[in-house]
Amino acid sequence: MCGIAGFCDFKRNLLQEKICNTTLLKKMHDTLSHRGSDNFGIFLSQTAGLSHARLSIRDIKGGNQPMTRKKDGQNYTICYNGEIYNTDELKSELGKCGYEFFTTSDTEIILYSFMEYGPTFVNKLNGIFSFAIWDEGTCQLYLYRDRVGVKPLFYYSRAETFVFASEPKALFVHPSVSPEINLESIQQILGIGPARTPGASYFSNINEVIPGHYLVINKYGICDHTYWELSS
Repeated sequence: MCGIAGFCDFKRNLLQEKICNTTLLKKMHDTLSHRGSDNFGIFLSQTAGLSHARLSIRDIKGGNQPMTRKKDGQNYTICYNGEIYNTDELKSELGKCGYEFFTTSDTEIILYSFMEYGPTFVNKLNGIFSFAIWDEGTCQLYLYRDRVGVKPLFYYSRAETFVFASEPKALFVHPSVSPEINLESIQQILGIGPARTPGASYFSNINEVIPGHYLVINKYGICDHTYWELSS
């Protein structure tokens, strides 16, 4: 189990307040440190920041996150929580495409797969996961969640600010987010708790990435894509 968190802002230059935003990412990590105490990492660019609390399982020395790789002069950065079961198969395919591997972690496999196949690459993954990828070239943030929602992923979106995390309490560290229970939340707690409607949370303006979905976040808003759904 690992913890991921981060934010993006398409109106402000986050690097102009580098110390403040770096501190904010560290505080978000601290809130999630119980999910992974082996390593801590942050990434900050002009538009986006990512934070990771790592529980080391694969490639203990080389798999630290956030992880950045470059293709055609553009950087791609990932923070990831989960486990991919078909890593070897994907690695073989990517090797034939000319990718050079610097770790034995599944994190690198996921990132390279995104870089090679595009956003719909998630259909190739067999595993449990939630992860964020920042595409510097297109200035877009991608959030992915596994098919049945084993790994959690929550987000807040309002105006030009977008915040995400493995747990809601990490969202509340961000100054734009406050913990407010709404009527619908109370109804869900009393009516179907501890379950809840897919995509909903118990707090106002906070949602959950729906299992089998991925989000694309850019300056125009949020686009929700379904890549898998249960059929009978």
